[in-house]
Amino acid sequence: MEGQETIQILSQDLIRILRIPRKDPPKKSTSLLAADFERVTSKPHFLTMEESKALKQACAEEREKQRKAAVERMHEWKEIEASCEKNRAPTDLELEAQGHAQQLVEQARIFKMEQEDEIKQFNQLILNTQCQATRDVQIQEKKQIKAELAEEEKHLEIEMKVQLDKALQRANKIDELRKEQRIRGRQQICKQIQERLENKLIQDHQKEQERLRIEENQKRMEQEDFKAREKERMRQQLLQEEVKRINAEIVQNREKKLEQEKLADMKILEYQRKTQERQAEHEAEQVRIKKEKELEIAQLRARQEKAQDYKAQQDELRARRHQESIERQWRMRQKELAAKRVREDAMLREARLEQVRTKELCLAMENNREKAVLEKLLRAEKEAVTKEKEQEERQLQKMLHHSKALRQQMKEQELSAITRRIKDLEDANRRMEQERQRRLRLKEFKEKKLLELKATGIAEKYWRYLEQKAQEELLPLK
Repeated sequence: MEGQETIQILSQDLIRILRIPRKDPPKKSTSLLAADFERVTSKPHFLTMEESKALKQACAEEREKQRKAAVERMHEWKEIEASCEKNRAPTDLELEAQGHAQQLVEQARIFKMEQEDEIKQFNQLILNTQCQATRDVQIQEKKQIKAELAEEEKHLEIEMKVQLDKALQRANKIDELRKEQRIRGRQQICKQIQERLENKLIQDHQKEQERLRIEENQKRMEQEDFKAREKERMRQQLLQEEVKRINAEIVQNREKKLEQEKLADMKILEYQRKTQERQAEHEAEQVRIKKEKELEIAQLRARQEKAQDYKAQQDELRARRHQESIERQWRMRQKELAAKRVREDAMLREARLEQVRTKELCLAMENNREKAVLEKLLRAEKEAVTKEKEQEERQLQKMLHHSKALRQQMKEQELSAITRRIKDLEDANRRMEQERQRRLRLKEFKEKKLLELKATGIAEKYWRYLEQKAQEELLPLK
């Protein structure tokens, strides 16, 4: 340094130049090493696991180098002191150097004590105990959430099963009533035809009355068929309303589950907030930083829930489109069946009129033809009823299978969302804990540096300024 006083000491075996400390050290600036200056001014960042291990290893190597250097300096001072003692009495500066060497020895001893396994194990035991207590509380809360979700899912499955059983019972009952009505109608038609044939063989003048009676019966049959079709339509409408109601209940239960998950997340966040407040209650600035982190986590969770809601809406839209497609197919089949019935009714009426005109000429042939036509109609009607029933059963099985697939898909999505949220919370807690430990070590190291700097006799305002800067660098990351 320019302008600093020095003193040259000559001895028999060496020449030393010592700098005399200034009585009034400069107060305009403070000198820092390049590494310390870069570390103070650089932006803090989160360390990865590999960077943390590398940093720990580098710190350990640096401490080992410092210890070895201190030991070497101590040996050098001892050799110098031994040589000086042999030749001449030590001066005041040499006595001061000896005191400095003793201080180095004391520092080496303290450093060695810090490296003892017992001290390290005790510190690690305290840290592990705190981590284990926090982890146990989180595990218990997660188990409770899983149990509540499982109970709610079980209740929902039971309710849906009961509703489906009721719908199947109603459908079976309607099918039985419809079958009985058709059997009675066929029996009545057969009886009426037989009576008409017998009456025509006895009295010719009853032909007109028989024809009128046949037309009346035909109208009544058409009315009965119309009523049956109307009942079938009402049954299908009720079944569709029941399916819509079940879907609405599923959506409502899913919304309730989402609300419960939000409440559980809020409880977890509240617990973390209180824990962090207890750890940093002496620093008011930590409250603002913690709120910003909670807001970021809430925004992330909102985006995740929004994506899940969008996917659920897409699933519901696909289910609604599938239901509409099934309804269109059912209406088309109903139209085809109605057209077929109209054609068959027209053919039946034409055949019956033809039979009335031709019965006078060939009664025997008419009887045989009527029997053949009747058997054909009965077989066709029976086949139509069988096909319609099989089609309805296939449609019902398809709806049940689709409903089951939707429930399974919803369950898997909910479990996946819960797993992701739990994993995100664990990662956030782990990162926050690592950052807190790192900041504590930095704070202690800076406090030690400030104390050493204060011990050198620097003015208080500069020391206070450096202390304030150190606090400002530590606060934003706590």
